[in-house]
Amino acid sequence: MAFDSKIPQGEMKDKWSDYKGHVKLVNPANKRKLEIIVIGTGLAGASAAASLGEMGYHVKAFCFQDSPRRAHSIAAQGGINAAKNYQNDGDSVFRLFYDTVKGGDYRSREANVYRLAEVSNNIIDQCVAQGVPFAREYGGLLSNRSFGGTQVQRTFYAAGQTGQQLLLGAYSALERQVALGNVEMYSRHEMLEIVVIDGKARGIIARNLITGELERYFGHAVLLASGGYGNVFYLSTNAMGSNVTAAWKAHKKGAYFANPCFTQIHPTCIPVSGDHQSKLTLMSESLRNDGRIWVPKKKDETRKGKDVPEDERDYYLERRYPAFGNLVPRDVASRAAKERCDAGYGVGSTKMAVYLDFADAILRYGKIEAGKSGNHNPTKDEAIALGKKVVEEKYGNLFEMYEKITGENPYETPMRIYPAVHYTMGGLWVDYELQTTVDGLYALGEANFSDHGANRLGASALMQGLADGYFVIPYTLGNYLSGEIGTKPIPTSHPAFEEAENQVAERINKMMSIGGNESVESFHKRLGKIMWNKCGMARNAQGLTEAISEIRALREEFWTNLKITGEVKEYNNELDKAGRVADFLELGELMCIDALERSESCGGHFREESQTPDGEALRNDELFSYVAAWEYKPGNSWELHKEPLHFEIVKPTQRSYK
Repeated sequence: MAFDSKIPQGEMKDKWSDYKGHVKLVNPANKRKLEIIVIGTGLAGASAAASLGEMGYHVKAFCFQDSPRRAHSIAAQGGINAAKNYQNDGDSVFRLFYDTVKGGDYRSREANVYRLAEVSNNIIDQCVAQGVPFAREYGGLLSNRSFGGTQVQRTFYAAGQTGQQLLLGAYSALERQVALGNVEMYSRHEMLEIVVIDGKARGIIARNLITGELERYFGHAVLLASGGYGNVFYLSTNAMGSNVTAAWKAHKKGAYFANPCFTQIHPTCIPVSGDHQSKLTLMSESLRNDGRIWVPKKKDETRKGKDVPEDERDYYLERRYPAFGNLVPRDVASRAAKERCDAGYGVGSTKMAVYLDFADAILRYGKIEAGKSGNHNPTKDEAIALGKKVVEEKYGNLFEMYEKITGENPYETPMRIYPAVHYTMGGLWVDYELQTTVDGLYALGEANFSDHGANRLGASALMQGLADGYFVIPYTLGNYLSGEIGTKPIPTSHPAFEEAENQVAERINKMMSIGGNESVESFHKRLGKIMWNKCGMARNAQGLTEAISEIRALREEFWTNLKITGEVKEYNNELDKAGRVADFLELGELMCIDALERSESCGGHFREESQTPDGEALRNDELFSYVAAWEYKPGNSWELHKEPLHFEIVKPTQRSYK
């Protein structure tokens, strides 16, 4: 099929303004007649539900957690980007747009990215108005710090808990609408099917996770803001409950899945400590502002990090990428760490870690603090004592978290870090209006593919989630709903609801009746090992081909040897997990098919057959300058559709951070 990404005509800088000026509207009286379903209450879902409720629509919001506040957005640490240029260091909307397209290795849609950069400044004003306690400079202006892939300071932050503070802002806006009766909140409900009537999304089937009952809900439109699919790798920085189920059900009902192989490996995670682990913990990228990354110059170094002399340390990012140093984008930093560890220079008991060292920053800040009080020649000990206080103020909760997990004091000894799965740039294909290939079905935030290309720059996830929810969907949804004001609410006794609920019940009963010997967890762990080893930080044709057949065999085993305890009509965590892992077992295959099809390297997708002489990702713009949008076909097969990417402004070049 020919793609219609609905990108407005005209100059890039005018597209969004022109769109808003000409878009169809729904008047206030008609908004009250329209019902909207929102799946997920993270930053994208909560901001969308709150905004649409405020506009007068009747919104039903769903989350599988016990409270919207538990959405995984809460875990974001480092910050949120915006082109305010408070530092007067040369930032602008254009530069944020440029950095994002370049950072994504020229695999994102320019018009969407430009709009994201444009609305970024409004987000900060909105959040300040909500009371989000952003860090401030001495004079009262909001503070900024640097993040990877940029040479300006544009990241707004609230200590190391930015996601939590932003989510509390969106949550308070959401709860206000709940209190006013504009939003109905359904917690502990998991969406298990989309109901499509006459080609349009008209509702969902949800499972009440407390009682186990299946419930039907109508909506004139359905918005998916259900996050990413990083847990397909089992070990990731995602919350344990994060899953692909909502997006996957939409995919199987006709929504194309775009760029599934584009996953992000975050360079700054606490390393894996053994087979007993079920998740990984992120150390914010903001630490790369002040921390220096290094490995010993000698292989198999046995001394502690702090005992290795300066001239025996290899600050490999500063050596390889002098212009950006420790602040290269995530995909570049991750691959560089893997390369050093694979070459035998890794540290720690597993030798799969590198050091992130704050000693220089502590000393530097200490001297500045001492100078403020007139002491321009402090002793080293005096400077360290003062510097630790500054670092504690900026990053204290992150240092505390590291010490709790590892038992080591990062003020005294360098942190050990290693890359881990973090974010997924792929997701449901959406057009400029955030609508999927199913009419009336929209995807927001990490659930869609639209803004980050093959690699997301740090601090852009919070920016995209809030941009989609607060500033994009309130305009674009009206364009669709203006044609629905004559549609009366469809009763949930309609045959399409009946059929959808029966399909869900049948699948649940099929899983429950297998009566095998192996737990959900062990299948998930086995899938994760295949994905990480063969579709992780590096991929090659042989490994991907093997992974596809291994995943198919594992899926067959899952459906013949799965063991689920408990009953259907009760709170049953094992059953919930089983449904999610069943979807991961299908998604994993598609990710490997997509990675095999894309025989170039770009961003986080590193095909070993496609690299420059010095080991950097080598794109093939002639053959692969497109969005891969996969259509699901019955019997677990897919058809590839290509949306060509045209670059009017940021012309693709070999990325260099040197």
